[in-house]
Amino acid sequence: MTAVQLACLRAGGPVLRFDAARHGDGRPAAMPVLANLFGTPERVAAGMGLALDEVPAFGAFLAALRSPPPVDGMRDALSRWPLLKAALATRPRVLPRGPAQEVAAGADLTRLPVQTPWPGDAGPLITWPVVVTRPHGSEAAQTGRYNLGVYRAQVLGPDRLILRWLAHRGGAAHARGWAAAGEPMPVAVVLGADPATLLSAALPLPETVSELSFSGVLRGSRTEVAPARSVPLMVPAHAEIVIEGWVHPGETAPEGPFGDHTGYYNAVEPFPVMRVSAITERRDPLYLTTVTGRPPDEPAVIGEVFNTLALPLIRAQIPELRDLWLPPAACSYRIAVVQIAKRYPGQARRVMLALWGMLAQFSYTKMIVVVDEDIDPRDWDDVAWAMSTRMDPARDVVVLDGTPMDYLDFASPRAGLAGKLGIDATTKIGAETEREWGRVMALDPAHEARAAEILARHLPGSGAGQARADDPRRLRRAETAGPASV
Repeated sequence: MTAVQLACLRAGGPVLRFDAARHGDGRPAAMPVLANLFGTPERVAAGMGLALDEVPAFGAFLAALRSPPPVDGMRDALSRWPLLKAALATRPRVLPRGPAQEVAAGADLTRLPVQTPWPGDAGPLITWPVVVTRPHGSEAAQTGRYNLGVYRAQVLGPDRLILRWLAHRGGAAHARGWAAAGEPMPVAVVLGADPATLLSAALPLPETVSELSFSGVLRGSRTEVAPARSVPLMVPAHAEIVIEGWVHPGETAPEGPFGDHTGYYNAVEPFPVMRVSAITERRDPLYLTTVTGRPPDEPAVIGEVFNTLALPLIRAQIPELRDLWLPPAACSYRIAVVQIAKRYPGQARRVMLALWGMLAQFSYTKMIVVVDEDIDPRDWDDVAWAMSTRMDPARDVVVLDGTPMDYLDFASPRAGLAGKLGIDATTKIGAETEREWGRVMALDPAHEARAAEILARHLPGSGAGQARADDPRRLRRAETAGPASV
């Protein structure tokens, strides 16, 4: 199944449904398996109720929702109605019972068709769980204090899961609070949540924003929740499957190894164990899965769309930033190429340090390349040209040591700590250089337009004159056109 999923994703293929999946021992799966749900940027946008070209505007809307500008009179107040409507949509609606609870399926995880994605994996791995937790001292009804996170979960036995949440994630913070009080923490693992809930759980939202509440903004309607059957939590009412249980203080088990987004198997480490107390399902559930590995994979596709979505919020902090690209091939966050409107010496370095220091989501970005407005940050050839003609290694490279880093980065000499590299590939101005800077060569735009017209007429289908140099038929056709017609 992993091979089929990845081949389909790389071909830009559709959502996959496996109706004849089997367990490793040959048993037929109790339900169909759904995969490649977010395999294209268009489907990621659709999960937020948008067309792909609407994502930038929605990013600007979310930035305004987070830090709305001052209201200027009644007319301006009325124009903010979409913001008010979105804020109201964040309040969940509580149902007595949801479709996700139509069937009480006991507490046996072996019924679920949990995939073992890679040959070296330690066992079955739930890859698209939305893990629901709340802080110690809160009430089940206080959904605004909930945390939703996508933390992979290893099936350890019929009623045991290992939850792999990193120390800086919301679920881990909640677990520390319950452990300090010496009490078990209620947990729900939601499978097949609606796309707005899934994407909210994956977004790098501020700690003060509840993902459960924020999903109402993405969906455009209030999130519906229902009381869990065996733990004091509210759970998404329209999920496919809900696994309920408890995490007891100090109870851990070795997790892994599993293939990770880096393209390597991660090390075996202890993580909390969840004791399953109940499983509820829809009457005819679908099991949603994904595969994580060296990009391209689904998380990388989602990351591309989130990159666009986050731009307005980043610009609010760094106004001179014009564009930013996190190359999917660089694990979606370890390299950033930043385009700025440069106005003064040292500005590129200021932007690097701002990204690393002001925005938590860039704390694991280990290389930042800064370019000018005339460089396309998404075009490696353009970036390479800027680096080779506008960057001097002795002057334009910033190296930091001992900074936070994803401990999955095996290149780091110390787990959790690594260096950072900043490259200023911008035009040098003022005190940055003592030499006269070169002028960029460019054709007259009118000449370029005329050339495209000529080539389109004499080389039909050539893409406005982009003829392949190795196609002798096109070359001969151009030669026989004659000088008079040109």
